[in-house]
Parts: sequence; structure tokens; C-alpha cells
Amino acid sequence: MPSSPSPSSSVQRARQSLADRLRELRQAAELSGTDLAAAVGWHKSKVSRIEKAVQPVTQADIRAWCDACNAQEQADDLTASLRAAEGGYVEWRRLEPTGLRKLQESYVPLYEQTRWMRVYQPHVIPGLFQTAGYARALLGAITEFRNIPNDVEAAVEARLGRRRVLTTGGHTFVFLIEQCVLDYRIGEPEVMADQLRHLLQDMSLPSVSVGIIPADAPRPMWATEGFTVYDTSQVQIELLTANVTVSVPSELNTYFKAFDELSALAVYGSAARELVAASLRALGAG
Repeated sequence: MPSSPSPSSSVQRARQSLADRLRELRQAAELSGTDLAAAVGWHKSKVSRIEKAVQPVTQADIRAWCDACNAQEQADDLTASLRAAEGGYVEWRRLEPTGLRKLQESYVPLYEQTRWMRVYQPHVIPGLFQTAGYARALLGAITEFRNIPNDVEAAVEARLGRRRVLTTGGHTFVFLIEQCVLDYRIGEPEVMADQLRHLLQDMSLPSVSVGIIPADAPRPMWATEGFTVYDTSQVQIELLTANVTVSVPSELNTYFKAFDELSALAVYGSAARELVAASLRALGAG
């Protein structure tokens, strides 16, 4: 079985990909490395070092490069690629050195500034809908699996505190949940039953739209990793080992398209509520 690439190798690949795109722009403009260096006032060796991903590139470097290649329209996309290479992949161990509470709290400013949040969740009930019992069971399992300091009770309190964005003005939420999530047992049966009842209540909130993707829905769009879209500026993906932030426009568009196609598979309103109710009945709690 092949080993997974390390985060450092992922970052290096992202840097090399950016360097390759810069080289392609130079070649498309029919400029030599010496020509480009002269156009922007650099030593010619800097161009070579950037194209080999030996020297880190800055936002100012990217804009100067695009100007010299008469490709100004590429600057924003390349700058976003730079941000992704610099901080898009962050291991959980770096985010959770003292436990989970601080990580839960760190999301609050982003949640509060986001006007339109879109969430696709194929694994667990979305965090903003979670009850204390469900969150306690889930965060407890994460704490044990990752072998991090146990501050589960404080983390649960912090996670529940984020729910206020659901009922404060100016926010719109769209949630897509795979039907299997309703049947995955997180915690004891009574914890899961309470969670499903709570989900039914939250589905009635005026700021919220919830779609459930039936297990038997025809799948022109497959189930992907879970992701959250914040307005139109970034997407976050939670992997087993790391949190990934996507901000490159071309990659964002891929996630926007995926969300739209997944939305088309979902049922809403009474049909969605019936799927939740069916899972409740399966627990003997209908």
C-alpha cells in the first residue's frame, strides 16, 4: 500500500506547481529569463531560482512577473495559489496542541463575518446543528484518536456557543447532508435520537435550508470529502490529518460546481424531514 505524502511534500508540490505556472507564462510571452529579469529590475538568477521553486516568491514578485508577461489577468489566481501554498494545509496537531476548545473558538470570527455559508457533510451532523450529547461523543472520539489533551467539556461549550450565528441577522445557511449521516451512531442511541429531534427543530429556522441526499439517489455527482464554503472567498476541507483551506479562484469554482450538483440530488422540506423521521423510528424513538 503506498504511503501518504507528508504535509511538507504537499506544500513543496504546491510551490513547484506555482513556479511551473510562472515559467509557462514567461514562455508564452516569448521572454527569456534574462529578458524578464531586465524588465522587472531583478538579477537574472532570481528568475531561475523562482522557476525551480528554490527561492520563495512574494505577491509583489507575482504581480511584477505578470506585468512583464502582459498577463495581468493571471495575477489574482496566482496570488491565491501562493496563499494556498503558504498556509492552505495545516495539520491538526498544529491546531490542537492544548486540546479542542481553542480550535472551536477560532472559527467564531469567520462564522460571524460570513454572510452565506454552504456546508456539505457526508460523515457527521454539521457542527452548528449538534447537541451537547452528540458533540461530546464526537469530540471525545476525536480527542482519543488524535491523542491530544482532553478538554472535551470546554470544547463542547465552545462548539455550542457558535450556534448563535444561526439566529442572528444577516446570515444564510445551506446544508447538504448525506442520508447515511442520519444513521451513523455517534454516542448512545438516546444521544442520536435527541440529535435527530434537534435537527428537525433546526430545519425550521428561517435562516436555514437543509437538503438530505437520499441513499438511493442516482449519483451523477459522487459523495466527496466534506467541505464548507464561506461566501465566495474560501472553502475549508477537513481531512483526517489536516485542515485544508482553498482560496484559488479556479479551485473555488470546482467546489461551487460540486455543491450545486450535490444540491440537485437532495430532497428538501417535508421529504427531507421524513428521512430524518425514518431514522428516528429506526432507533425506536419515532
